[in-house]
Amino acid sequence: MILQRLFRLSSVLQSAISVSLRRNIGVTAVAFNKELDPVQKLFVDKIREYRTKRQTSGGPVDAGPEYQQDLDRELFKLKQMYGKADMNTFPNFTFEDPKFEVVEKPQS
Repeated sequence: MILQRLFRLSSVLQSAISVSLRRNIGVTAVAFNKELDPVQKLFVDKIREYRTKRQTSGGPVDAGPEYQQDLDRELFKLKQMYGKADMNTFPNFTFEDPKFEVVEKPQS
């Protein structure tokens, strides 16, 4: 009787361990696979290509002269509306503390 229970318990443990190992091996096999699938590889290659183009151009990638004209036109409009300040820098704000007067409370 005790021997049968022991065998049953060992078979349950063995099946639980084998299921756990199969799951863990399946998860780690994906993690250890260093190669990307073709779509991921193409996506990563395009991102890297864009980064090198951006670094060499120093600005927007594949922007023609019409882009620069539109940008200059919009900056000109903003300068006319909001003043002649440089629109490419953030403005500096200076706040002064208000000066309060001390008013004595009348004695009653």
